[in-house]
Amino acid sequence: QVQLVESGGGLVQAGGSLRLSCAASESIFSFKAMGWYRQAPGKQLELVARVVISGHTIYSDSVKGRFTMSRDNAKNTVYLEMNSLKPEDTAVYYCAVEWGVAGSAWGQGTQVTVSA
Repeated sequence: QVQLVESGGGLVQAGGSLRLSCAASESIFSFKAMGWYRQAPGKQLELVARVVISGHTIYSDSVKGRFTMSRDNAKNTVYLEMNSLKPEDTAVYYCAVEWGVAGSAWGQGTQVTVSA
């Protein structure tokens, strides 16, 4: 099964930027979809951004215009560029891939902390 490793999290001041990376152990070219999710303390897991095989990408309203998801098929890596960060963006960020009818895999997560 594909392994996913996230990196790039850390502590940043409000208004700052971070770029998260998610490296896959195999080609990401044919996955049905790839996404970034986050979970803040005491809150449910929420979708941040998701791209399907056609290339169409959706973003949650809370990050639209500030976050950008991209992919590098040659490096089997997807990215989440996060700008104008806010304290409410503080969460553990996970990447996930989907295949087939219900196949999925998740990374271990990376912590993002935004200080006021």
